[in-house]
Amino acid sequence: MISFNKLWTTMKERNISQYRLIKDFNFSTGQLDRLRKNGNINTYTLNQLCKILDCKLEDIAEYIEDN
Repeated sequence: MISFNKLWTTMKERNISQYRLIKDFNFSTGQLDRLRKNGNINTYTLNQLCKILDCKLEDIAEYIEDN
């Protein structure tokens, strides 16, 4: 399973709120909801987040094995 828990920490470190993603970077509330629920998102969204947060993919997502 892909987890986006690291995203919220990276956003906090970079002073980027969910509100700012919506208002300044045109993210949809649906995209944020999928990220909160560790749902499916596309690579375009991951790329945009890495650009906005000036980070690497491993700073926002990680693979966690299902047991």
